[in-house]
Amino acid sequence: MQVTETLAEGLKREYAMTVPAASLAEKMEAKLDAVRADFQMKGFRKGKAPRALLKKMFAKNLMGEVLDEAVNEAMRKHFDETGHLPSQQPEIAVTNEKFDEGDDLNVTVKYERLPDVPEADFAAIELTRLVAKPTDAEIDEALAKLAEQAESFEPKEGAAETGDQITFDFEGRVDGELFEGGAAEDFALVLGSGQFIPGFEDQLTGLSAGEEKDVEVTFPEAYGVKELAGKPAVFACKVKVVAKPVPATVDDELAKKFGIEDLATLRQQMTERLEEEYKGAARQVLKRELLDKLDAAVAFDLPQGLVTAEANSIAHQLWHEENPDHQGHDHPEIEPKEEHLKLAERRVRLGLLLAEIGKTAKVEVTEGELNQAIFRQAQRMPGQERAFFEYVRQNPQMMQQMRAPIFEDKVVDYVIELASVTEKEVTKAELEAAIEALDDE
Repeated sequence: MQVTETLAEGLKREYAMTVPAASLAEKMEAKLDAVRADFQMKGFRKGKAPRALLKKMFAKNLMGEVLDEAVNEAMRKHFDETGHLPSQQPEIAVTNEKFDEGDDLNVTVKYERLPDVPEADFAAIELTRLVAKPTDAEIDEALAKLAEQAESFEPKEGAAETGDQITFDFEGRVDGELFEGGAAEDFALVLGSGQFIPGFEDQLTGLSAGEEKDVEVTFPEAYGVKELAGKPAVFACKVKVVAKPVPATVDDELAKKFGIEDLATLRQQMTERLEEEYKGAARQVLKRELLDKLDAAVAFDLPQGLVTAEANSIAHQLWHEENPDHQGHDHPEIEPKEEHLKLAERRVRLGLLLAEIGKTAKVEVTEGELNQAIFRQAQRMPGQERAFFEYVRQNPQMMQQMRAPIFEDKVVDYVIELASVTEKEVTKAELEAAIEALDDE
């Protein structure tokens, strides 16, 4: 095979390759032999059909396979010899104006290779780990919120207020007709919970037990039931009971409601949970500081194809976040802005750097770690855990999406171990401010 480099500009590479006709003919003969071995033709024993006849019958169909194999083999050999790793799928084009059997195959190849990533002196990186310990007041506050979750309701006299629970009957009509799911008896509703469509609960506020009212509302345009979307409705409501919230007392009985022996044990568990939450938040801050310093510590050429693809992805994602009502992709073309390109460059640079660090340090994601991550994700889908787990395990792209953040965190932990880390005690408020600052950057 003859290879001529036609472009070497930064990371861009272009080559003209020629695969000799003799090599193609050899591959064709091998394929014809494979066909002949299993081919049964009338008048001939199995495997004894004339080669010339087989070639006439199958050569045209087999030529596509021959060319694909020849190109793939040429590419493998090229990358083995050059040591290049393409950043994306190479562009390959056959340049013969008209290819016939017996001709050499002329091919052009274009790609951007992955850059050589320089080493960073991890020991020279100085980091600050924030350390926050939960105070008694913070633990008391967490227990009080837990008590709110265990609150009960007791009947009261007078008008219902926001936060009260009413028990009522209702019957809804659209265009004067009852509709499916529009009626219930003894329905318990906490006013202000947002359980019903906008405007419904507000009109029940101020009613007392025994009072009735026609609640007039309009279903949202984006309502899940197409037949009701955007339609005005009238609900005949009758309040039976008004009850006020009664928070649970922070005592042993509260602990038992959550399956815990006593208040002392509950308090200890709450302390440990807060400690883990604070550690998790502090790690986010530490990780961002590390990534910022790694980003500033190394400089190398970036494959522009990867940067452009990442910038387009960022712009597309942000557009959908700003337009949540637009679910599909039938929207105007989204052009990435300067800030999208800068963020894309950072992500590509850090991605390549962390990948190289992980490769050098032999960082691997174990099957156990991957399965745990899939299980955690599956737990967010009650009743579909097994189906989700099997779907991910059978989908290579999903597996890579699950593996990537685990790999990144393990590489980050590896670098942190080698860096110079100083601990700094902070309050919960200071830790929260540091987390908020991450979102502002």
